[in-house]
Amino acid sequence: MKSKTKYSSIGIALGAALGAVFGVIAGNMGVWLAIGVAIGTVLGASIRSAKPGCPHCAVVHRTHDLISK
Repeated sequence: MKSKTKYSSIGIALGAALGAVFGVIAGNMGVWLAIGVAIGTVLGASIRSAKPGCPHCAVVHRTHDLISK
């Protein structure tokens, strides 16, 4: 859960920064800032951490899932 929140907040921050830059260039700060934050939120929420690739790690993670249930 912490990593998803981390990526969301990074996306919001980058979106706000890019929105501010485009807002200054275009002369309409409010609209571009809102657009940048919205795009950053979507991109930050869509980033997921990679799943383990090796079979041994997959077995260990399945074992942890069974124990936690």
